[in-house]
Formats: sequence, structure tokens, C-alpha cells
Amino acid sequence: MVTRRNLLGAAAGAGVLALTAGAPAGAAISNSGTWTAEVSANGWSIQPAAIATFRIGGSTASVALRRGDAAAVLLHVARRWHYEIAALDTGEGGGIAGYIISRTARADFESNQLSGTAVVLHPTAYPFGGSERLWPHQEAIVRDILADCAGTVVWGGHLTPAKASHFHLAARPGDNALARVAARLDTGRQRRFRSQTAGVVADPAAPARRALTRNIPRPR
Repeated sequence: MVTRRNLLGAAAGAGVLALTAGAPAGAAISNSGTWTAEVSANGWSIQPAAIATFRIGGSTASVALRRGDAAAVLLHVARRWHYEIAALDTGEGGGIAGYIISRTARADFESNQLSGTAVVLHPTAYPFGGSERLWPHQEAIVRDILADCAGTVVWGGHLTPAKASHFHLAARPGDNALARVAARLDTGRQRRFRSQTAGVVADPAAPARRALTRNIPRPR
């Protein structure tokens, strides 16, 4: 199983921008732990026809996500995690999960998987409740990934209860900021990240990158 100790060989860092989108009006988790609304907590409709399966760049792993800008941004998160924190295609740590059909939710933010606007990376290694945290160098990487996403993504390490494996869109449907970030990060639209390999990634320790993460909170 992936643990903090056997992930030490991955590159430096982890973090993320905590713009918490509250549940939409009328949305709630029932007493039986079921999400009852037709939109997820971040305001996206639960629409199975909008979901498609995508390959994580540089890996053999695939994930189901909402088509369009949502997938472009979340795939970037997953791709960098795969290269810089731990591989997503080894079967360890629970791998990767995106869209789900089960409406069981322990916290509002877990409902975002129902709309295909959340991704969970190594969920058994970093479970709900925050019992296992990333190492500081991995948190630096996550913070750098969040800087790439420019406020459009929330990291579960900043949420309560914590879930360090969880990332979801903070941007609402139709948000122009999301479209701009997606256009910049989508490997299908431009080549900036297309040649990314394990040795060719952003350096979170570079002064310019550290400046981008200065205002991103650290987990409590």
C-alpha cells in the first residue's frame, strides 16, 4: 500500500488553494448519508450524459470526469500527482477515482464526484478524516499544482474533515476563469505540458513558483 514512507522518493512538495464552494440552496446529506440534490455541492448538475473516460497523461490509468474544461483542469492535477507524488497506475493506494454513481456522502464535498467535477488520488492511502497526511515536500507540490489552477480547484487537505486525496472544482459552471485555466493547461489545446516526463516538471522550489503559492494556505 502507498504510505507516507514509501512515497518519499517522489519529487519535492504538495499544497492547494482552498476556495470552498458551499452546497447549493436546498442541497443536503440525508440522515442515511445520501446526497439528495440534483446538483453537487460545488454547483454542477449531476448529469451522467456529460461524463467521459480520459487517460491520465504519461500513465496507463484512466478516470471518468465531466467533459470540457472540468476534465482539462482535473486531468492536469492528476498528471502532476502521477509524475511528482506517486504513480496512479500501479494499483497501490486505491489508484484514482472520479465520477461515481453512488450518492453516499460523508461530507458535502464528496458529492462533487457525482457531477464528475472531483478527482480522488490514492484514496485508501489518504482517507477521509485526515488520518494520513502528505509529507511536507509533497504538500509543496500540491500547493504548486493549485497555483497552476489559479483558484479554480480546492484541495481536500484544506477541508474539514480533511481528505488529502481529494480535489474538486471551486469554479461554477460557465466561469470564465475556469475556461482560461483549462485552455492554458489542456494538453489537447497547446503543448506546454505535452512533453512532461518525470524529469521535466515545474520546480516548486523555484523563486517564481514559490511566489505563486505564497497566499495558498497550509493544512492545519
